Amino acid sequence: MSGGQGLKPRMFVKVPPERIGAVIGSGGSVKKEIASRLGVSISVDSENSVVIVEGEPGTVSPVNVMKAAEIVKAIAYGFPYDKAMSLINDDYVLIIVDLKETIGDKESHLKRVKGRIIGEGGKTRKTLEELTGTHIHVGEHHVAIIGEYERVMAVREAIQMLIEGRMHSTVYKHLESIMRGIRKRERLKMWG
Repeated sequence: MSGGQGLKPRMFVKVPPERIGAVIGSGGSVKKEIASRLGVSISVDSENSVVIVEGEPGTVSPVNVMKAAEIVKAIAYGFPYDKAMSLINDDYVLIIVDLKETIGDKESHLKRVKGRIIGEGGKTRKTLEELTGTHIHVGEHHVAIIGEYERVMAVREAIQMLIEGRMHSTVYKHLESIMRGIRKRERLKMWG
């Protein structure tokens, strides 16, 4: 077929076996909700731990297929459905920081760094979320962040500083400074 007409926009998302249930939801509720909100079809290959997101050519925008795939990916990385669904917003992105890639795979290093990012009783993670208006999930070997692009990049920078061993207070001050600049640009955009 010429020009790709008639081809279904399709994306495959690898999901850890233990997160397949979260993607499907009770009685298929999560899968159905994502599909109906974005007009896509979602099928789950449990045997290979893959979720297939498809759209009908000419009726579903490939952007909706990509959004649905990102929502599935966010759930796969540990976000609850309600936080993952914020990716339906055009201004929101999902970014994954691979801790193994940054610090290696020595368990003691991973545990220490994750402890710094989470903080005592989850305090650091919660502070980063509150300062930036983002959602953060710390997994076994990764940190997943959902939010508006600039804000997600600010959190990513803060996490990198924590990985490097910077003091939490230094990281918070730096993040507050970045957020002042972001809020100022957002206000200017509203009036522009």
